[in-house]
Amino acid sequence: MITYECRTLRTLADEERWPELLGLYRESRAIGAALRGEAQGAAETAPLGHLIAYGAPPELAARLFDQDGEPGSAATVGDHDAGPLWEVLATRHSWLRLAPLLGPARVRRLVRHTRVLLGERLDPGDEPDRDGVPLALEPWEQAGWEPGGRVREYLRTGGARRSLLTLPAGREGLGPVELPEPGTQVRELAATRLLAAAVPWATARCVRGSGPAAAARLATVPRVTGGYLPFGAVYPALLQAASEGPGRGSAQGRIAIWQLLAAMTGEPGLSEVNTLVARLRCFTWHEPADELRFVHLALEDPATGLAWAVSGAAYETPG
Repeated sequence: MITYECRTLRTLADEERWPELLGLYRESRAIGAALRGEAQGAAETAPLGHLIAYGAPPELAARLFDQDGEPGSAATVGDHDAGPLWEVLATRHSWLRLAPLLGPARVRRLVRHTRVLLGERLDPGDEPDRDGVPLALEPWEQAGWEPGGRVREYLRTGGARRSLLTLPAGREGLGPVELPEPGTQVRELAATRLLAAAVPWATARCVRGSGPAAAARLATVPRVTGGYLPFGAVYPALLQAASEGPGRGSAQGRIAIWQLLAAMTGEPGLSEVNTLVARLRCFTWHEPADELRFVHLALEDPATGLAWAVSGAAYETPG
């Protein structure tokens, strides 16, 4: 158990006593995991892990994930405070600095994709992604937002800032729409399962029909304020929806969306995904109960006659 008060930990950080803080982290996490379970041990040490991931030199901060100590002493992909510890680390140092230091494959993968989202150019031949997710942003991934908005902005002493999740973001370009009869539901498709897994706090459906026909499956009223937007305009909010909650990072959201798009094409590959994105018709709408954090989106593929809809509101989500 960590016995220092938070202000003492911050004093040690101010004095850059990083080896001492790392030793305290690893010891406390191992003890907590042994006595109270892995999840509780991770939660108790997360604020200290955040301090180290944010402020320590990369050679030391990367050791948060080293698995060469006592059982339970290393941070995992799931360790988080205001956000995943691996994402905090990835916002602080380039992949060039971190690549020689990180061991666990899952951590390496997520850090790499975080650096891609932040605009770092990586060697395409360096550790190709196991699912074929490119190590460079496609033009439609860059539209509509700046690099600084793609990942949480972490604060030194804890906490993070992030843009508000709303899709649609406003009513500009939208108008009154009378939704048609709901489309015939199509079940047991991989893309539907992936959409539901990407945004677990929302409801996902697939129908044979148009985007509005898919929206009619989930909308709470027959007449909405809605309209079509290009995929590049909805991608930022969709990525944020897929990384909602402190235990998920933007890299996980990006990977989830690429897996979804690949499943929708039926022929995974960069050119196939780009062709799909170019033809997708994205219908988005407002709900009467919308407040602060919500997503209402239908992805219509004219080539297959299928449309996928996802709709829900995010409140306090579990990590």
